[in-house]
Amino acid sequence: MKISIVIKLFTLTTMLCLFILATIYIGQTIFFKQYYENRKVNEIQTNIQIFKNEYVKDTGNLLAIQKLEQDFYRQNNTWITTLDSQGNLRNANDFYVEVKIDSTKANNAYAGKTIMVPLYQMININEVLNKTNGQMIAMLIPNARVLISLYKRDSQLIPYRLQMEKSNVFWVNEKMTKKLDELTLDIKNYKKVNVDFPGITLNGAITKVQLPNGNESSSYIYTNSLFLDRIKDFQANLLFNESKTNLDSPQILDFTQNDVKYKLFIDPINDQTGITGYIFSMTSLQPVDEAVQMLKDYYVYMIALVVILIILAALYYSRKIARPLLKMNETTKRIAKLDFSETIPIRSNDEIGELSRNINSLSLTLHSYIGKLQQDIEKEKQLERTRKEFISGVSHELKTPLSVMKSCISILQDGVAVQKTDHYFEAMNKEVDKMNILIVDMLELAKFESGTYKMEMDAFCIDKLIEEICEKLSLAFNSKRLHVHRELDSVEVIANQLRIEQVITNFLTNAIRYSPEDEHIYVTVHEELKNVKVCIENKGAHILEDQLAKVWDRFYRGDSARHRSQGGTGLGLAISKNILELHGVEFGAANTGDGVLFYFYLNKA
Repeated sequence: MKISIVIKLFTLTTMLCLFILATIYIGQTIFFKQYYENRKVNEIQTNIQIFKNEYVKDTGNLLAIQKLEQDFYRQNNTWITTLDSQGNLRNANDFYVEVKIDSTKANNAYAGKTIMVPLYQMININEVLNKTNGQMIAMLIPNARVLISLYKRDSQLIPYRLQMEKSNVFWVNEKMTKKLDELTLDIKNYKKVNVDFPGITLNGAITKVQLPNGNESSSYIYTNSLFLDRIKDFQANLLFNESKTNLDSPQILDFTQNDVKYKLFIDPINDQTGITGYIFSMTSLQPVDEAVQMLKDYYVYMIALVVILIILAALYYSRKIARPLLKMNETTKRIAKLDFSETIPIRSNDEIGELSRNINSLSLTLHSYIGKLQQDIEKEKQLERTRKEFISGVSHELKTPLSVMKSCISILQDGVAVQKTDHYFEAMNKEVDKMNILIVDMLELAKFESGTYKMEMDAFCIDKLIEEICEKLSLAFNSKRLHVHRELDSVEVIANQLRIEQVITNFLTNAIRYSPEDEHIYVTVHEELKNVKVCIENKGAHILEDQLAKVWDRFYRGDSARHRSQGGTGLGLAISKNILELHGVEFGAANTGDGVLFYFYLNKA
């Protein structure tokens, strides 16, 4: 069943948009939340390690440590502080009272001692700063009589309740009180009458009162009641051994308060004195929770908008894309049948318009190149014929010397004409030399035609090079009593000197070979505006006009019989042609009034 492209585009668009929407929704509401949480935890853990290193350096410097805590809060939006081995704030010394214990026989072990009672565990700082319950706070003055309830752990006393003597006014650490009540209940239930209750109460008088006024560096910790509650919970668990086994290594704890998720980081630390303490920090995950909730509400509107966009996109595709595509389909069907009469109308300047333009261009190009394709086929056939001629020529050129050598060997083996042994060996040696020259020329021609040979260029004087070549060929000139006329302009050219020497030598050798005795050879070099023209003309012989284009072919010798009496391999001009083509210069051959002219151009230096 054929399905319309409009339906396909509509379905694809709908599925794609819904898939993208679902991917974004899942990523932003589920994976992003987990990613944010993991990223934040890793960053805070890294920064806690930096905090720990700085804290160890500044141990004993209260102001430096308080500044370190505040900087950590500002940079990470995370509350942090340090606790001692009993879970008390280590660097807070501005919210406490000192009580001197009475010297009585009832509590002789602690008589006369002064105990510091941290008030941040019992009194909310707002009661101090905002004067809430002002009358109760006003009772904390020097010389006031108080009762202190303390939890005894080993040799240390940890205050958890402070009460004005002969009064119902008191302040208490609720977390520790709850733990002590549970411990007392366990002792009674199990009737462990021989176990001493770990809490004691002492009487004494206040000797010093230190209350914050809100300007202290540590006051920002007191203002976060939730953070202080977590510290109190940690202290209670620490003192009553509920988490002892887990505090030797860093911990990350989760808790939720008022539907807001928090992370607690507890990291043990040893200061320079070797005393164990704890780095205690808390961060809120509320920002990402709020963002995710807003995204969920936002997607209600987004889905409605996407549905509208899908409908509009489908209409756009059906009108702006489907119609041109259908038209292109019809036109390309005609092109497939070699009907180039119809073109596609171009109504836009976008990719579809460009595609239409390219199809029209393709149609015109195919139409114009159909004839050229036929020509290429003919050229391919001609190339095949050339290959066959080449193979035939090589076979013919090698067959003759091999036949001569075989005849000589037979004569020598039969012992006929023993007196002419040297003559036959000399004949075979000449034939071997000819085959060697032929093979060298064939390899050189193959190298030039491979397309990988790189022609190195340099500057040299062309007139001096021709003089040297003529000097080398002087014996060949004299043997046929040829008269060489030179008209050479002194000029430098840019070319490969070795290969140009090979071309000129081939041209001159060819002129010597086909010139009758006592004829003339003219060698000229004429400097033009940008080029230099080199001409070599031999008199007394012509090349048929229909054969001029073939003189550059392999094994061409001017007749179909390929006589070897003139010498040579028949590859000299073919090699010269490839050398000049690699130079990218113009060259050719032409008949003159009474001879043949070979010429080529070179670029001036």
